[in-house]
Amino acid sequence: MIATPYLLYLGHSSDDIGIKTSRGLAVFRPDICVGEFRHDDCPLTLGLPRMGFAEAVAAGARTLVLGIANAGGTLGEDLIEDSIAAMEAGLDVASGLHSRLKDEPRLVATAARTGRTLHDVRDPKPNIPIGTGRFRAGNRLLTVGTDCSVGKMYTTLCLARAMQARGLKADFRATGQTGILIAGDGVPLDAVVADFISGAIEQLSPAREDGGWDLIEGQGSLFHPSFAGVSTGLLHGAQPDVLVMCHDPARTDMRGLPGRALPGLAECIAANLKVAQLTSPQVRIAGIALNTSALGEEEARALCARIEDELALPCTDPYRMGVDAIVDEVLNPARSLAKAGEAV
Repeated sequence: MIATPYLLYLGHSSDDIGIKTSRGLAVFRPDICVGEFRHDDCPLTLGLPRMGFAEAVAAGARTLVLGIANAGGTLGEDLIEDSIAAMEAGLDVASGLHSRLKDEPRLVATAARTGRTLHDVRDPKPNIPIGTGRFRAGNRLLTVGTDCSVGKMYTTLCLARAMQARGLKADFRATGQTGILIAGDGVPLDAVVADFISGAIEQLSPAREDGGWDLIEGQGSLFHPSFAGVSTGLLHGAQPDVLVMCHDPARTDMRGLPGRALPGLAECIAANLKVAQLTSPQVRIAGIALNTSALGEEEARALCARIEDELALPCTDPYRMGVDAIVDEVLNPARSLAKAGEAV
């Protein structure tokens, strides 16, 4: 278990999307975040108290979370030096980067000397089974997207909370480092060997007989050349009853691929339904979740209304406007069943 509370690391970051792990924790688990650490050249903030390592320890922090995502997920010299300083001040260190803390000799030596613990969140559990696609009981919802980093985790968490508020049994199933840190468990799907992706999701969301819902965090996009593989395995392993499509209307190019346009919503919905039908023939779409953070209030609501009218599906910004309309559709699938039939 990773000890809480957390000190959230921003470092020298200048990319707002690149600090999504720290931001996700600040938004969804503010109760376990005491502050943020950032250097003077970092223009970003989470709205938390800015603290040095010793100051954070005095305030009760127990773990520094390297909640940033740089190109390639590597441990740069600044991250190594800051992690060493954090351990010397009395903090454990947790990271969701692709580069492992435990593969860096200086960090391992410092952890041994100071008695601190290194946590690599992207280490998958051993003995993951191969997926079978066999029918399993339960209700499962999977968020999918037109691109990566368009709000799938936020949408899934918002849906889980909204369903819980209605007295329903609903569990968030994390598939990325931020979600795992928020939930305290999950599978780092992008670190799982390709042959075992669907099996990892079958294991994460097993059969359930209590009438409750598993809300599974999506990853990547079927239309992103870099990440379509993980998205496909996730669609098959989730065996979803329901999909919710996530989209950033302000984005013109696929993240990290300048010049490659995002797919249209209708095209993306049809493709995801088709792929999901391999293991869940009756899968349906229940709504559109937009990230409207770059839009004004009136513009955002007008866009949601227009898309809702065009696609005959609920459309909302989950964090800004709530998800009640999508939850209604999940539980009363009149329109979404019709849409699923059109996509066959």
